[in-house]
Amino acid sequence: MRPVLRSPVGAASAVLLCLLVALAVFAPILWGDRAAAIDTDALQQGPSSAHLLGTDQLGRDIFYRVLVATRLTLGLALLATVIGVTGGLLLGSAPSVLPRWAARIVTSAVNIAVAFPGLLLALFFAVIFGTGTVGAVLAIAFAITPSFARLTQTLTASVSGRDFVKAARVCGVGRFRLLVRHVLPNIAEPLVINATMAAGTALMAVAGLSFLGIGVQAPSYDWGRLLGEGLNRIYLSPAPALGPAIAVVVAGLAFNLFGEAAASLAGRRQQQRQEPVTHESVVDTSAGGLLTVRNLHVTFPGGVRAVRGVSFTVQDGEMVGVVGESGSGKSLTALAVSRLVEHPGVVSADRLEFNGTPLARTSDRELGTGLAMVFQDPMTSFNPALRIGRQVAEVSEVHQGLSRRAAFAKAVDRLRAVRIPEADRRARQYPHEFSGGMRQRAMIAMGLMGEPRLVIADEPTTALDVTVQREVLRLLARIRAERSAAVLLISHDITVVAQTCDRVLVMYAGRIVEELPTSELFTSARHPYTTALLAAVPDLDTDRDAPLAVIPGRPPEPGEIARGCPFAPRCPVAEQKCRLEEPSLVSVDEGHQVACWKLDAELVEAAVGGAR
Repeated sequence: MRPVLRSPVGAASAVLLCLLVALAVFAPILWGDRAAAIDTDALQQGPSSAHLLGTDQLGRDIFYRVLVATRLTLGLALLATVIGVTGGLLLGSAPSVLPRWAARIVTSAVNIAVAFPGLLLALFFAVIFGTGTVGAVLAIAFAITPSFARLTQTLTASVSGRDFVKAARVCGVGRFRLLVRHVLPNIAEPLVINATMAAGTALMAVAGLSFLGIGVQAPSYDWGRLLGEGLNRIYLSPAPALGPAIAVVVAGLAFNLFGEAAASLAGRRQQQRQEPVTHESVVDTSAGGLLTVRNLHVTFPGGVRAVRGVSFTVQDGEMVGVVGESGSGKSLTALAVSRLVEHPGVVSADRLEFNGTPLARTSDRELGTGLAMVFQDPMTSFNPALRIGRQVAEVSEVHQGLSRRAAFAKAVDRLRAVRIPEADRRARQYPHEFSGGMRQRAMIAMGLMGEPRLVIADEPTTALDVTVQREVLRLLARIRAERSAAVLLISHDITVVAQTCDRVLVMYAGRIVEELPTSELFTSARHPYTTALLAAVPDLDTDRDAPLAVIPGRPPEPGEIARGCPFAPRCPVAEQKCRLEEPSLVSVDEGHQVACWKLDAELVEAAVGGAR
């Protein structure tokens, strides 16, 4: 509220709203008798020192009647707003908790209602509910509901796909609790702002219905009814109509301007909080170990295969790196392993096991905290409406049955373990109060709340400076050493993987094209794509006067993969066979597999070196 009140528009509208509330509370008490006093000697008089806006047909003072009518007008408008906003909130959030068929019915009904103008809906419902105060309130409330429901649906959908919501689902949080605790708090600000502006619209509508004679009925009166009475003699004396008209306009502007000021401030604050997001991640290969994946496929409607027959194994205590350009399927592979691919994506595999247990038939509670995932953008992975310590502690509350106090104490200990200074104080702060590196370490701390045997780190150093990158990578290495945990590190930086991992998996177009030990990466890489990735990394010996090495062309989209090797259009040694038939991943040495028709390392290196 304070920043809103500091702006000129916000301050002016707030003063007007306070004045209106004061009038609604005190005007009937102070001037109720004067507004109701009948004076037969002063019937329909014009403005004077005794009657500032003149009198009506019974000699009652119109100025005092306008002041007293503030309570009923504002009361009806706010009541209609509360009913309409509540109904819209329920209808808008219902698709998140209802079965899919019921959600479609609700969404279709809202879409149909939104197609009609609000004023038309208000008049329609006013005819149904009949004339009078109750009919007017219900008519306006029902007219507000569809548009607010549509807004709620849109905002809910924008938050439901965030990483922290997916993480809550993995923790076993139910749909209703997910909505109340994780979704609605993050869309409360725009909902409140729009509700404020809806109150101004409702006030205008209440006055409009009373003006037409289908709202407030005698002997009660509001601004709309007073305006209708004054309009009958506007050519003789405009003051009786001008008074309630000004009141309606000023009150409507107060609500709308306050909402606009709050919305403008929220928009600026959102821009300040936004941080750059880059890259993608995840994948792995081997044979029968802690994590075993065989012939993994991830498909989407239209026959789009984003992951195509990926197979690998991660052993206990092993650190495996996954590299490749954006769109190569790294992140989708990791999400499939973590069971985070949502409809309409379909995951299938001949074998997908963690610690010897099929993942497809293992419940979240049985899986426990043995598998942890660190997402590449912690700003979207943390719930911005909850404190860091509360979110980190939730893992132990859900999976280990700890009390809230014990879980929070453990969360502070884990934050301290990942080298976050003043962990007890920091645990009570919100995500936006952390730096990028601290948020990433807090994400790792969340993964350590259990006893993970496998940590999937999806671009954990994205958008971090090199010193913070080094800290995060050292932290992962320390976790591996102290806990004997396996780590699957996804990165676009092949040199980082070479320095930290035991094995590297190179992905292209949804499949693994080469797997080899990192100790042999710079000397024995045999796939043209791997060699080109290495050549594109500058070092101290790179000629600074020459242009940087690049891989020509671009990776194919998942729906564009045709016959043959997907890398053939960009490959400097491609032959006719490469364009007709896709090679399989075959072993060329112990722990070294390549999917290429040209397995002559010297030829590949010479060709790529010449292109460089």
